[in-house]
Amino acid sequence: MREWIRERAGRIVLLVILAALFLSPFVALRWMTSVPGKSWEGPLPPLSPAERELAGRLRGHVTAIASKPHNIGHATGYAAALAYIEQELTAAGYKVTRQAFDEGLAVNLEAVIEPRSAGAPTLVVGAHYDSARGAPGANDNGSGTAALLELARLLADLRGKGNVRIRLAFFANEEPPFFKTDRMGSLVYARALADKGQKPDAMFSLETLGFYDEAPGSQHYPFPLGALYPDTGNFVAFVGTVSSRPLVRRAVGEFRAVARFPSVGGTAPGFVQGIDWSDHWSFGEIGVPALMITDTAPFRYPHYHKLTDTPDKLDYDRLARVTAGLERMLRGWR
Repeated sequence: MREWIRERAGRIVLLVILAALFLSPFVALRWMTSVPGKSWEGPLPPLSPAERELAGRLRGHVTAIASKPHNIGHATGYAAALAYIEQELTAAGYKVTRQAFDEGLAVNLEAVIEPRSAGAPTLVVGAHYDSARGAPGANDNGSGTAALLELARLLADLRGKGNVRIRLAFFANEEPPFFKTDRMGSLVYARALADKGQKPDAMFSLETLGFYDEAPGSQHYPFPLGALYPDTGNFVAFVGTVSSRPLVRRAVGEFRAVARFPSVGGTAPGFVQGIDWSDHWSFGEIGVPALMITDTAPFRYPHYHKLTDTPDKLDYDRLARVTAGLERMLRGWR
């Protein structure tokens, strides 16, 4: 037996090496994309009265913010969106902090839910409110902005009582040509927190959340993720780079525990198309675990960055289900 092994040792080693080379990418991919819990399957339950009201409020926010282009190139719409967000936060009882930058042409807004303990962890939940070029930006990112406004309203009772400090941040200048530059609003905001010694413990970016499709083949992915995820675009996704894998896994597990809505999650290196395409990128730049919560934007939504990205394209009932699920998840976050 020993002689047989010695005679074939070279071949055995070669086969082991080849097997490892063949299997290692699949093992790595599975490791990056594995998440706990079980996604909701089957028909969605009827909307509760509170969720029906929430859907109406979300529609109102998107219509007010994103019926026309709003960005530095469309300054009147930009100012109107900013004023609307600030007005809604003030009406909910928040003190709103402005952070002007880019020679005053862009403004971030922040409202804070302070915890019961000053030493509690800090979570940033953010969304950019600017639209891309000449697009109205109803889904990208009127939907994320509307969801964040409603989370501010729904979680207002946690002020002085919660387990974590929640910084609700509305970012300017996420869209090109500002994305991944020093003029990107979330990067300005993140760096300011770091400079003050107030780095958060984690960050959630609400990005393009309002479009869902039950048709098979409606969902697409960057290579090679399509082999691992469903081809029906009816879910919400939790996405991050590999360095934020523990946060992604935790968020998916906690969302699934409280939300009756389909969900997927996973991580990938930043060079994979779409993985870092939102404000969570900025927090990765200062070493903070961060993820994006999204309907997957261009991998599903046919009106992405187009003039047709208008409020009538969104599914407000499903956006309400996602927002309600996020509210329950955030209430239990520690």
